[in-house]
Amino acid sequence: SEADVKAAEAFGRVDDNGAVFVKDGDGEREVGQFPDASKEEALALYARRFLDLKAKLDLLAARLTSPNIKTREIDESVKLLGEETAEPAVVGDLAALKARYVELKAAGEAKKAEIAEARKAAQAKAVAERTAIVEKAEALAASLGDNTNWRSTADKFRNLFDEWQNHQRTTVRIDKPEAEALWKRFSAARTTFNQARRKWAQARDNERTAAKEAKEAIIAEANELKDSTAWGETSRKFNDLMDRWKKAGRAGRNEDDELWAKFREAADTFFNARQADRDQINSSEKENLAAKEALLVKAEALVPVKTDAEAKKARQELAKIQEEWDQIGYVPRDDMRRIENRLDAVDKQIKAIEDAAWKQTDPEADARKSSFEEQLNAQLAELDAKIAAESDPKKKAKLEAEKATKEQWLNAIK
Repeated sequence: SEADVKAAEAFGRVDDNGAVFVKDGDGEREVGQFPDASKEEALALYARRFLDLKAKLDLLAARLTSPNIKTREIDESVKLLGEETAEPAVVGDLAALKARYVELKAAGEAKKAEIAEARKAAQAKAVAERTAIVEKAEALAASLGDNTNWRSTADKFRNLFDEWQNHQRTTVRIDKPEAEALWKRFSAARTTFNQARRKWAQARDNERTAAKEAKEAIIAEANELKDSTAWGETSRKFNDLMDRWKKAGRAGRNEDDELWAKFREAADTFFNARQADRDQINSSEKENLAAKEALLVKAEALVPVKTDAEAKKARQELAKIQEEWDQIGYVPRDDMRRIENRLDAVDKQIKAIEDAAWKQTDPEADARKSSFEEQLNAQLAELDAKIAAESDPKKKAKLEAEKATKEQWLNAIK
């Protein structure tokens, strides 16, 4: 503010040659020269520089209260401000400025200690969490037996491994000896599982041979049925063949894929012919589609919205529509994505206004806006004083142009 500038100016002076001095300790020190300006302008310039430097200290003080500040940022900020406050080319209360720096430097050390303690606690928590993952793996390895569901257990080990990797990526780094010891235990549990599963796989090979023979017999029966037009009876027979297929067991991935393709070819020949004979879409799905398209008309009428209040009202109405939508049921597959995308588009338009309203209430954004508005008001007041005091028409016109620009800025942020 202008009062802050005046208070800072009290600690300096400008001689007749345009040299600017500041009180520093028991004496004074030259901080610069501004011969092409009045003494008042020169003094005000260096006073504002003092306020800018003070603002940097205030910013560091605010950052030290943030939970997201890092040790490196503290060190870099303290170092930089130490250099800037050592012999600053400004006019203002240097003693208070340096005392403030010393205070913030001590606060920075305290914050670093707090961060270190928090990191120590986080590491202890990370060790406990990773130990829990290891213990789950060891429990799985200890539970292996004749009744083990190998596929399910493999999925569990895979999930635990994914959890392990995610934990490594998203938590603090654990000390290497502890991390290696935990990994050794986890790896041992996985090895126990893998060895047991290989033994089980060897016994399973004999079962696969029998499964392959059974499925080849099912395929032969399916080929005899595929050209039948007795839709009901043959459908039941194909269902029986499918039940037998499921009970036959697995013949190995490669063999199963090839056998399934042959069986599926025969089944598709029959069921595609039956579908062609029907040649119609399920009537209930058609009715569902018509009902949802009617809801879309209501939903799309809710937008566009321009204000937060309109968005809230639209959101309430859309929620009712979505609830009714979910109760209607399935629609033809070819139409599903099209109508879902239209409903999503309405939701996105409402959400865009909701997000914009939230940003306008962001306290940090309001604080930055308020600070900038204060600066503009101070600058406009200063320009009014200069315009009133200026007698040169050209200089006065230039000052008025500058004022008009700043007034536009001020109107833009209000």
